[in-house]
Amino acid sequence: MADNLLVEIVSPDGAAFRGEALSFRAPGVQGGFEILRNHAPMVAATGIGPIYVTLPDGKVVAFASSGGFVEVLDNHVIMLAETAEAASTIDVERAQKAEERAKEHLEASQSAEERAEAQAELERARNRLRAGMGKV
Repeated sequence: MADNLLVEIVSPDGAAFRGEALSFRAPGVQGGFEILRNHAPMVAATGIGPIYVTLPDGKVVAFASSGGFVEVLDNHVIMLAETAEAASTIDVERAQKAEERAKEHLEASQSAEERAEAQAELERARNRLRAGMGKV
């Protein structure tokens, strides 16, 4: 691991990824960021969006995430995610149905709070759909 990072992506559902990587990219709440070897220590909040892990062989593994926190220390990246789902495991048909339900919830929303909740639901559904379709 001399030239790599150790990356761990963990959610309440369990470990989504653990292994060596060349880089880690995430959608920070104040803009996307990438972690490479010897990055300065940091903690960052992430939003809804794709996570990319570039493996030592150059292959990129994508995940759909609904946000969380990333800690970087001594070439070890740990992401504590609300959700983290490998793009390769997403059922596109199911994701499309979730997007339709979210649109319906948004249209039926009456209060500002309901609209905000429905909008976040729609963002999560669209993120999963894009990831599942390989368009992240």
